[in-house]
Amino acid sequence: MQQLRSGAARVPLWLAFLLATLVSLVAQPPAHAAPAAQPFRVLALYNGTWDAAHISFVHEANSWFPQQAAANGFTYTASNDWNLLADGGVDGYQVVLFLDDLPQSAAQRAGFERYMRNGGAWIGFHVSAFTTDAQSWPWYHDQFLGSGNFRSNTWGPTTAVLRVEDRTHPATKNLPATFTSSVSEWYSWSNDLRQNPDIKILASVDPGSFPLGTDPGQTWYSGYYPILWTNTKYRMLYANFGHNAMNYDTGTALSSTFASATQNRFLLDGLKWLGGGPSTQPPSDGISETSWYTLRNKGNGACVDARAAGTADGTVVQQYACNSTTAQQFQFRATDGGYLRIANRGGPQPVVDVTDRSTADDAPLQLWSWAGGTNQQWLPVREADGQYRFSARHSGKCLTAPGAATDSARLTQRTCDGSAAQSFRLTAQP
Repeated sequence: MQQLRSGAARVPLWLAFLLATLVSLVAQPPAHAAPAAQPFRVLALYNGTWDAAHISFVHEANSWFPQQAAANGFTYTASNDWNLLADGGVDGYQVVLFLDDLPQSAAQRAGFERYMRNGGAWIGFHVSAFTTDAQSWPWYHDQFLGSGNFRSNTWGPTTAVLRVEDRTHPATKNLPATFTSSVSEWYSWSNDLRQNPDIKILASVDPGSFPLGTDPGQTWYSGYYPILWTNTKYRMLYANFGHNAMNYDTGTALSSTFASATQNRFLLDGLKWLGGGPSTQPPSDGISETSWYTLRNKGNGACVDARAAGTADGTVVQQYACNSTTAQQFQFRATDGGYLRIANRGGPQPVVDVTDRSTADDAPLQLWSWAGGTNQQWLPVREADGQYRFSARHSGKCLTAPGAATDSARLTQRTCDGSAAQSFRLTAQP
């Protein structure tokens, strides 16, 4: 019998190496998770001393924003010390809000301009743009905001249907084509923001809102009114809301600025964009870029049609009894900013075009080879019943059918009025 040696048994070299490796792995401290992204900091400046409707909004904002902060990656601080702008006290904040006022002293104004020029970010509400003397601070009113002087307002405060004009912007890409705002008083301005190349209008009053207001002397019946916009030279957003309906006798708020979930989505997505938070993909309009559709008018039941199945430049776009031929089939192809070109199935190039780039009512429609013109681009607006209206990019006017179902009657553009003549049912074709 083999005699066993006393003392430690010999361990093969390979086994010793394996044991040492296992011991070292066990001894390693646990891996630490990557640190969470730091929340960005938001500072809201307010006055809170004039007009009960504005004071009510300030109280709401200073309650609502903190409730949203943790879930949306930011912290919220409110202050009525506007001198923070003058002494660099805003420099530690990624986003500054003006709730119900604007800087008044020269030092405050200079500090805010420096903050913005150095890459700061800003959201202004309603009265933060108000002035009747734009030349008292031309950089802010004419360049930064672009709006100039206050011109008029609606009264009393009401909701408005807003048309989203750019659904590719981070603040608006999660919004539907139209939505109903919360109640507010609405301002108009001396400057036409559409003429300012630095201003990108994100949403405006949809014509279906008219008349807008309850006092006949302060009601808007027609026209173009921007509500949300940005200046592409700065990281900023302006929102023309922030005035609650009030019982001024009792000081009781009759509405809430944060009552619209869609409007709130704009605020949160806008904050995330300005503060460097995450972005998401825009929703679908329900229109496929690969499908062909007929467009049946809601008012008279006739279909949009290329006259005599033509494909040549100048072919009349008309209405005709629905027959599902290729002359009545159209495809919607995205351009940018939520706009589409409407191509006819008869040929690869012709699209629906406003003749001679006219901006006038009753300007006729035709087919013309795609050239990228704004008179060849249309914004689809989905209505509550699932039908659509289409507004031309260059004029803001709507594709319109005649009142009667007369074959071969030409289609035109007209000021959008929410009528059945401007509403179309899309039906996908094989």
